[in-house]
Amino acid sequence: MKKIVFTGGGTAGHIYPNLAIAEELVDYEKHYIGTDAMEKDILKKYDHIIFHEIKAVKFNRGNIIKNFLLPIKLLFSIKQAKKILREIKPDVIFSKGGYVSLPVAIASKKLNIPLITHESDLTLGLANKIISKYATVVCTTFYETSKLNKKYLWTGQPLRKSIYEGNKIKVLKKIKFPNKPIILFVGGSLGAKKINDLLDDPTYLTQNYVIIHSVGKNNYPNIQAQENYYPFAYLDPISNFYSAADLVVTRAGSGVINELLALKKPMLMLPLSKDASRGDQIDNAKLFTKLGYGEMILDENLTKEKLKESIDKMLTNINKYKKNLEKADKNEATKKIIELIKKFS
Repeated sequence: MKKIVFTGGGTAGHIYPNLAIAEELVDYEKHYIGTDAMEKDILKKYDHIIFHEIKAVKFNRGNIIKNFLLPIKLLFSIKQAKKILREIKPDVIFSKGGYVSLPVAIASKKLNIPLITHESDLTLGLANKIISKYATVVCTTFYETSKLNKKYLWTGQPLRKSIYEGNKIKVLKKIKFPNKPIILFVGGSLGAKKINDLLDDPTYLTQNYVIIHSVGKNNYPNIQAQENYYPFAYLDPISNFYSAADLVVTRAGSGVINELLALKKPMLMLPLSKDASRGDQIDNAKLFTKLGYGEMILDENLTKEKLKESIDKMLTNINKYKKNLEKADKNEATKKIIELIKKFS
């Protein structure tokens, strides 16, 4: 039986695309190299994937001095990854990018193991810029990115099957079958402070809409439900909530917005500022706005007044966004990536 190693972690956006491919890839012995972080906890639920732990180091953009020992730590991580890869002897490696994948990618080159990596955002992050030098193929979520290099190949964003299996009735029962439009605010498993602050008093929205709000598990005990306002610690399964929503308000991480694209859900994107990120979410949101899939509000312009104005306008013209979403290509990323895996293994 052929063997594959998946790698990537630190955030759900680096983990779930790997799992989307793993659940569809049959007749392979599956391994996963990650760190003692979110990926380790998530992989506990997948008995058919063997988890291997390494240390990994992340570049600190805010404090350059903290990066002083990074080369030494990286060398140690590469040594760990090489040892694990020699034991597994995989036929191919699939990397989701990010700092967790970097030592595995470098080790793969030293051991002559084919490496396929995937970039979720419109522009490559720092880790994937380095990883791309070691990769056989760089898969891209966005077609525009694939034009930048002959090694880049447009596949789209791999999505879990469960995303398409949402049951809106299960959510509607929880919110008493309202007769108003439902706005879903997605803040992630840990919540998003800016979004939570915008909804500290949601009455300016609940007069006209029903608000479902993912507040984050640590914030949930301090937030109370109100008329037409329903806070949840986290959205599980998120597919049910997507299915129930008329409009989704979210940050502009590639994972979420591509799930919404696949489900043809209009979106209002609130991308992280360049102060809080490398600006990738702004690029993602600009492209999706240009394609007519939704609208965006930059962080510096984000106020309750602007939020309500944008929601009102979008719902008035909701069919325009739905028509544009219907024109988008069907997501076949998982199928395309599996074909690549089989080609190079």
